[in-house]
Amino acid sequence: MIIDAKDTILGRLSSYAAKQALLGNKVNVINCEEAVVSGKRSAILREYIRRVHRKAPTKAPFFYRRPDMFVRRTIRGMLPFKRARGRDTFRNVKCYIGVPEYLKNEKVLRIDGAEAEKLRSTDYLKVKDICRATGLK
Repeated sequence: MIIDAKDTILGRLSSYAAKQALLGNKVNVINCEEAVVSGKRSAILREYIRRVHRKAPTKAPFFYRRPDMFVRRTIRGMLPFKRARGRDTFRNVKCYIGVPEYLKNEKVLRIDGAEAEKLRSTDYLKVKDICRATGLK
Protein backbone atom coordinates (compact mmCIF):
# COMPACT_ATOMS: atom_id res chain seq x y z
CA MET A 1 0.00 0.00 0.00
CA ILE A 2 1.43 3.38 -1.04
CA ILE A 3 0.02 6.53 0.58
CA ASP A 4 0.70 9.99 -0.82
CA ALA A 5 1.16 12.47 2.04
CA LYS A 6 1.02 15.59 -0.13
CA ASP A 7 -1.37 18.13 1.43
CA THR A 8 -2.65 15.57 3.92
CA ILE A 9 -3.14 16.31 7.61
CA LEU A 10 -0.38 14.51 9.51
CA GLY A 11 -2.49 13.12 12.35
CA ARG A 12 -5.11 11.61 10.06
CA LEU A 13 -2.43 10.21 7.79
CA SER A 14 -0.61 8.67 10.75
CA SER A 15 -3.67 7.03 12.26
CA TYR A 16 -4.70 5.59 8.88
CA ALA A 17 -1.19 4.27 8.16
CA ALA A 18 -0.93 2.76 11.66
CA LYS A 19 -4.28 1.01 11.31
CA GLN A 20 -3.34 -0.44 7.93
CA ALA A 21 -0.02 -1.65 9.33
CA LEU A 22 -1.80 -3.29 12.29
CA LEU A 23 -4.07 -5.07 9.80
CA GLY A 24 -0.96 -6.64 8.25
CA ASN A 25 -0.36 -4.40 5.23
CA LYS A 26 3.05 -3.05 4.30
CA VAL A 27 2.70 0.73 4.25
CA ASN A 28 4.87 3.11 2.19
CA VAL A 29 4.31 6.84 2.70
CA ILE A 30 5.68 9.08 -0.07
CA ASN A 31 6.10 12.88 -0.20
CA CYS A 32 6.42 13.11 3.60
CA GLU A 33 7.78 16.65 3.44
CA GLU A 34 4.48 17.85 1.95
CA ALA A 35 2.26 16.64 4.83
CA VAL A 36 0.70 19.40 6.94
CA VAL A 37 0.15 20.03 10.65
CA SER A 38 -2.99 22.01 11.42
CA GLY A 39 -2.92 25.00 13.73
CA LYS A 40 -1.50 28.49 13.88
CA ARG A 41 2.00 28.82 12.47
CA SER A 42 3.52 30.51 15.51
CA ALA A 43 2.01 28.01 17.96
CA ILE A 44 3.18 24.99 15.96
CA LEU A 45 6.74 26.28 15.59
CA ARG A 46 6.96 27.33 19.25
CA GLU A 47 5.88 23.88 20.42
CA TYR A 48 8.23 21.87 18.18
CA ILE A 49 11.20 24.16 18.83
CA ARG A 50 10.56 23.87 22.57
CA ARG A 51 10.53 20.08 22.32
CA VAL A 52 13.69 19.83 20.26
CA HIS A 53 15.87 22.43 21.99
CA ARG A 54 15.58 21.62 25.66
CA LYS A 55 18.01 23.25 28.08
CA ALA A 56 18.74 20.06 30.01
CA PRO A 57 18.98 16.97 27.82
CA THR A 58 17.23 14.01 29.37
CA LYS A 59 16.18 10.56 28.34
CA ALA A 60 13.10 12.21 26.91
CA PRO A 61 11.87 11.38 23.39
CA PHE A 62 14.18 12.12 20.48
CA PHE A 63 12.63 14.35 17.83
CA TYR A 64 13.80 13.85 14.29
CA ARG A 65 14.51 16.75 11.99
CA ARG A 66 14.29 14.88 8.69
CA PRO A 67 10.74 14.95 7.28
CA ASP A 68 10.58 11.22 6.54
CA MET A 69 11.71 10.29 10.05
CA PHE A 70 9.44 12.97 11.54
CA VAL A 71 6.39 11.39 9.88
CA ARG A 72 7.55 7.86 10.75
CA ARG A 73 7.86 8.84 14.41
CA THR A 74 4.34 10.27 14.31
CA ILE A 75 3.04 6.97 12.93
CA ARG A 76 4.94 5.14 15.67
CA GLY A 77 3.00 7.18 18.22
CA MET A 78 -0.21 5.63 16.91
CA LEU A 79 1.08 2.07 17.41
CA PRO A 80 1.41 0.03 20.62
CA PHE A 81 5.20 0.29 20.24
CA LYS A 82 6.07 -0.90 23.75
CA ARG A 83 4.61 -4.32 22.95
CA ALA A 84 6.02 -6.90 20.56
CA ARG A 85 3.05 -6.58 18.22
CA GLY A 86 3.62 -2.83 17.82
CA ARG A 87 7.36 -3.18 17.23
CA ASP A 88 6.82 -5.89 14.63
CA THR A 89 4.15 -3.80 12.93
CA PHE A 90 6.39 -0.71 12.87
CA ARG A 91 8.89 -2.59 10.71
CA ASN A 92 6.26 -2.65 7.94
CA VAL A 93 6.06 1.17 7.81
CA LYS A 94 8.42 3.00 5.44
CA CYS A 95 8.44 6.75 4.77
CA TYR A 96 10.16 8.59 1.93
CA ILE A 97 11.04 12.14 0.95
CA GLY A 98 9.67 12.55 -2.55
CA VAL A 99 8.89 9.47 -4.62
CA PRO A 100 11.52 6.70 -4.87
CA GLU A 101 12.35 5.37 -8.32
CA TYR A 102 10.91 1.90 -7.70
CA LEU A 103 7.54 3.29 -6.54
CA LYS A 104 6.95 5.72 -9.43
CA ASN A 105 4.72 3.43 -11.50
CA GLU A 106 2.71 2.00 -8.60
CA LYS A 107 -0.87 2.89 -7.69
CA VAL A 108 -0.98 5.64 -5.05
CA LEU A 109 -3.71 6.07 -2.42
CA ARG A 110 -5.01 9.47 -1.28
CA ILE A 111 -6.81 9.51 2.07
CA ASP A 112 -10.36 10.91 1.89
CA GLY A 113 -11.30 13.55 4.43
CA ALA A 114 -7.73 14.45 5.34
CA GLU A 115 -6.98 17.08 2.69
CA ALA A 116 -5.55 20.40 3.84
CA GLU A 117 -7.73 22.32 1.35
CA LYS A 118 -10.51 22.15 3.93
CA LEU A 119 -8.40 24.29 6.29
CA ARG A 120 -8.04 28.03 5.92
CA SER A 121 -4.87 29.09 4.13
CA THR A 122 -3.13 30.24 7.32
CA ASP A 123 -4.20 27.41 9.60
CA TYR A 124 -1.51 24.86 8.76
CA LEU A 125 2.21 24.39 8.30
CA LYS A 126 4.07 21.86 6.15
CA VAL A 127 6.34 19.28 7.76
CA LYS A 128 9.34 20.52 5.75
CA ASP A 129 8.91 23.99 7.29
CA ILE A 130 8.74 22.55 10.80
CA CYS A 131 11.87 20.48 10.19
CA ARG A 132 13.71 23.45 8.73
CA ALA A 133 12.78 25.61 11.75
CA THR A 134 13.99 22.97 14.22
CA GLY A 135 17.40 22.57 12.62
CA LEU A 136 17.23 20.51 9.42
CA LYS A 137 20.53 20.80 7.60
